[in-house]
Amino acid sequence: MKLPFLSTEKLVIGLDIGSHAVKICELKRTDKAYTVVNLGSIILPEGAVEDGSLQDPETVGKAISELLTNLKIKHKKVAISISGYSVIVKKIHLEVMEEKQLEEYITAEAEQYIPFDIDDVYLDFQDLKTNTEGSNHTDVMLVAAKKEVIDEFLDMLQGLGLQPVVVDVDGFALENIYETNYPQNENVALVDIGASKMNINIITNGMSVVAKDIGIGSRQLTEQIAKIFTSTCSQWVLEIKKSIDLYHSNPANKHLSKVVLSGGGAKVAGLAEFLEKETNVPVEIINPFAKMLVNPKQIDMEYLNTVAPEMAIATGLAIRTSDI
Repeated sequence: MKLPFLSTEKLVIGLDIGSHAVKICELKRTDKAYTVVNLGSIILPEGAVEDGSLQDPETVGKAISELLTNLKIKHKKVAISISGYSVIVKKIHLEVMEEKQLEEYITAEAEQYIPFDIDDVYLDFQDLKTNTEGSNHTDVMLVAAKKEVIDEFLDMLQGLGLQPVVVDVDGFALENIYETNYPQNENVALVDIGASKMNINIITNGMSVVAKDIGIGSRQLTEQIAKIFTSTCSQWVLEIKKSIDLYHSNPANKHLSKVVLSGGGAKVAGLAEFLEKETNVPVEIINPFAKMLVNPKQIDMEYLNTVAPEMAIATGLAIRTSDI
């Protein structure tokens, strides 16, 4: 099984299974735009999903079934995404090869790039085609995900009668929905702050150049809201600044245009202003539905606007297609 960067044909249901909640988004594609058909979320008990791993499949499965029933979603084909310790995303620099030759090389040599046994992971890669005239090297984005973790999600979903046809990575789902709604000629840092983790994906020239998962999230604030607000936000900002510094350590990379926040943590009052002050980079909160059509008779606009930042990954999955 691959973790596909690209698929074709019909849209699937975007299913974002986080540590705090399950979020679902359903879209349809018209000639020139997407239309929001359905969306919603349901809270999960603490510990049901931890660090991207399924701990209580029965409880999570019941929550997904309840949400699908409440939203009256009949489609069975779904896309999910993964993050945390079970997935490694790494950019490697290799000689230019034909696709088949590159696949053979990755399969044979992947263990030198990832900390997992090659037999225990699913592999996928994408040639970023960064080679220029006179250069015979290119950057390749390598993704390795632990089979045990992926298979637990697939088994649970199939047990619900669903067909998981796309397995993505949180940071790439976020990249997809950003590029659907915003100009693609900007250099941006995409930051998704969930309940227990933070994804950072820095995009330049339409390509991911820095992708990181960090095990801190907004649950820290809800546990000790007043006492640690400043220290927790400072920790978030520190991790974001580290990634920005890593990006700027390459002289070829241009200055960032902005930082784009998503996830439940993006709605923390004052965070955007604090981050902008500390990084000297403009900060905005994503609206994954910015260029989408919405029927206010079918979708509560106030609800849509309220949940928009935390629906970014689910929406990024919902624009994926599959002909399986």
